[in-house]
Amino acid sequence: MDGNAQNIWTGFSGPNLAYLADLYDKFRIDPNAIDPELRAFFVRWGPPPALTQIAPAEEIVLAPTPAAANVAAAVQLSTAIRMYGYRAARLDPLGSEPPGDAELLPETHGLRQEDLAALPAAIVGGPASVGAPDALSAIQALRDIYEGTSGYEFEHVSNAEERLWLRAAVETGRFHPPRDPVDEHQLLERLTQVEMFERFLQSAFPTQTRFSLEGLDVLVPMLDEVVGAAAESEVQALMLGMAHRGRLNILAHVLGKSYQEIIAEFQGALQRPNVSACGSSDVGWTGDVKYHLGARKAVRNGSQVSMVVSLDPNPSHLEFVNPVVEGMTRAVSETRTQAGPARLNEAAALTVLIHGEAAFTGEGISAETLNLSRLPGYRTGGTIHLIANNQVGFTTPPAVGRSTLFASDLAKGFEIPIIHVNADDPVACIAAIRLAYACVERYHKDVVVDVIGYRRWGHNEGDEPSFSQPRMYQSISEHPTVRELWARELVRRGVVTPEEVEALVREAMARLQSARRSLPKEGLGPGPEADQAGLEAGGASGGLGHEEQAEIRTAVPAPILATLNEQLLTLPPGFKLHTKLEPFFSRRRAALSTPRDGADQSRIDFGQAEALAFATIVSDGTPIRLTGQDTARGTFSQRHLVLHDVATGDTFTPLQSLAWARASFDVWDSPLSEQATMGFEFGYDVQASDVLVLWEAQYGDFADVAQVMIDEFLVSARSKWGLCPSLVLLLPHGYEGQGPDHSSARIERFLQLVAEDNLRVASCTTAAQYFHILRRQAQLLQRDPRPLILLTPKSLLRHPLAASPLAELSEGHFQPVIDDQEARKDPAAARRLILCNGKVYIDLVTARQSAKSPPPDWIPTAIVRVEELYPFPAAEIASIVNSYPKLEEVAWVQEEPRNMGAWTFVAPRLRDLLAARLPLLYIGRTRRASQAEGSYEWHIREQKRLVEAALLRSHTVARSES
Repeated sequence: MDGNAQNIWTGFSGPNLAYLADLYDKFRIDPNAIDPELRAFFVRWGPPPALTQIAPAEEIVLAPTPAAANVAAAVQLSTAIRMYGYRAARLDPLGSEPPGDAELLPETHGLRQEDLAALPAAIVGGPASVGAPDALSAIQALRDIYEGTSGYEFEHVSNAEERLWLRAAVETGRFHPPRDPVDEHQLLERLTQVEMFERFLQSAFPTQTRFSLEGLDVLVPMLDEVVGAAAESEVQALMLGMAHRGRLNILAHVLGKSYQEIIAEFQGALQRPNVSACGSSDVGWTGDVKYHLGARKAVRNGSQVSMVVSLDPNPSHLEFVNPVVEGMTRAVSETRTQAGPARLNEAAALTVLIHGEAAFTGEGISAETLNLSRLPGYRTGGTIHLIANNQVGFTTPPAVGRSTLFASDLAKGFEIPIIHVNADDPVACIAAIRLAYACVERYHKDVVVDVIGYRRWGHNEGDEPSFSQPRMYQSISEHPTVRELWARELVRRGVVTPEEVEALVREAMARLQSARRSLPKEGLGPGPEADQAGLEAGGASGGLGHEEQAEIRTAVPAPILATLNEQLLTLPPGFKLHTKLEPFFSRRRAALSTPRDGADQSRIDFGQAEALAFATIVSDGTPIRLTGQDTARGTFSQRHLVLHDVATGDTFTPLQSLAWARASFDVWDSPLSEQATMGFEFGYDVQASDVLVLWEAQYGDFADVAQVMIDEFLVSARSKWGLCPSLVLLLPHGYEGQGPDHSSARIERFLQLVAEDNLRVASCTTAAQYFHILRRQAQLLQRDPRPLILLTPKSLLRHPLAASPLAELSEGHFQPVIDDQEARKDPAAARRLILCNGKVYIDLVTARQSAKSPPPDWIPTAIVRVEELYPFPAAEIASIVNSYPKLEEVAWVQEEPRNMGAWTFVAPRLRDLLAARLPLLYIGRTRRASQAEGSYEWHIREQKRLVEAALLRSHTVARSES
């Protein structure tokens, strides 16, 4: 036993020591049989000397004594303080009573003050007992740590080493003065700048909304600490995400956005250039309110940029930016320039998310995002979560806004350490953020810091909060600011003089007033006027038109495809493939093999075309990231991108083992989440603009759950914030009798949102088309990035009419519109031109082919597929219409109800195109509240009816005007 261990036991003797020896014997047999605090004590200090001086514990008969019982009670009390001390901590700057806990009271454990005074300090254990004369003093020292202006919740963390490290860091004051000093004068100066910024804006622009930080001013110096620590580490990118509360202050003081620019926004004098970050256009810029905008800042180490700090733009939908920022962090942290999977460096980037306390518990996206934190496809190496806790959500108090005691309780389920801190104690706040940073750096996992303050004004500065919180706002009106409190403390200790405090106030205010006076009358940064002409045709906003896109070479020579196909079908030696996959492999090999004896070559189905597209894309040097629910295998068992050895369970991903690959390939099965996972991929996509990022819904309508991500980020991020997304959404779509929820990808919603060339919306009816559009999207990442909404098939995945010969992949390109090759044999015979999109084309062609002899009321028809709906291919459609000289009418045919699908989008465009020369008909389901029939038999009847209406004269069809 070393000297330190011997010293720890010197305070124990007689029955106390024998009692501990008995407990140690229980610990030796079963460590879980004793109190966790005492278990940690034995792990650290070993057995008591009694075990080497007395008989084995099982041979000792101990008479219970008051002293022995007090030892156990003292251990229980110290354990309770460590576990539940946060319930008694003074966390509310407004002075409300903490909830407390009976286990924190000595009398609960049968202890009196004199009982504790009679026990040695060592029984309390830990640094708090060092130097204490007795257990009473040690308990008080422990209370000062756990029940002061900070509170700690670590006991839900299952990793014992992590739990002990956190406790030791707290109890030794490792991140607290004097061990880790704080520059007190600099802290006062920073708090002065933060407060004066808000005070200036309130006096200069009293009627304008700014979502003040006042009451949580300390967040800025806390972020300063993170930036400083990260800049001295391996971190290359610090990614921030937050809502509107305090955003302007953080933009100014953490991101370095100039006072002039912020003031110009208040005065309406800031004219932004209407150019997106990708430089593609000066058209379509609408901008966003000042408290939604983001910024970037380079942190320099001498002449070199050591780190970039980014604050991502966000909408007013609280917390939804969280997975977006996590995706951006993951993108920064990965290297993708090699074959195989992307290589993750968890130390390369750090995420800090600032949450509102009401939204953190109220919005389900919070839990979805926390769930991503330790998943292999989504982990980022740890996030610091700062809860900006102003104790009220607009007008809703916590008692009616959440079902938990603390706003941070959600994090417990994810074993995330939680630190609570009073926002009026800036030194405690600095210590809290230092501890959080060190924990993230050490364990690469999330930490929550619950910063409990208040909101000095209403939800916005024009709101009257005392209508709903009169007593709270009476207290706030009488409560000094954290700057004032800190200044008083420094004056009391003689660190600064009152005159120095006032000088800091004058200096901060003078800078703001000077910035306002320096603004030119015409404002900052004049930008060009937006020209809205021609946007609907596509290409006018810098995007490439259909003709230019057709020039992009997406065909791949047949020998290259054959070689890649063979590489995709080559397994490692000894790999035991599932027997049911052997025919799958055989079909794919035959599809690119030379036919024998004049036999027809097998065709390539959608799954194989996709694999070949991916193989050619990574061989061209473009990385790929594909995620979604059950995506590796494919919902319809069409992919099998990841193979499983049936004997060993080992996995093999052929696309990660291609000899020609020059970039990474990743496919990840996502958790059962749509909102957070789509948001994550959006963030990854905009951060890594050179990567083809694809998110797949298990069924197309599952994207409904991610509607906020679609509306607020995917569709409008270019227009609002100048971001350049190119994310691909793969949405299975098609009416096949599977009911309302497995039929429609809600294409009508995307088509309602298209404008200013913000999306590409397509639906491919052949494997070759799918191959070409994926390759086209990869090649447009740098030239013309746009999100691609791609309706993918279900029943067509293996349908012979949707499969393609090799020649269609090795030649040609993606076709926005595909003419009817059968009708082209005699164009003058066609009387009705059918325009359609998606699977219904196969139904129409199948019906036409299956008719052995046309019935009397058969209409000579040309069936034309509109494969890309936006940008709308008006010129291509017009050319085809004009090529049929004897047409009597044009019909749009769709499976979806009339108020859904593409009809409401195409109808006005087709009317403009036809210019009253030909009538426009609608053929499809009638208007419905639900998107599809719940009965398979009913579906079959409806499908038969609309197909016959398209092909036969005897069926009544609706004119477009009706």
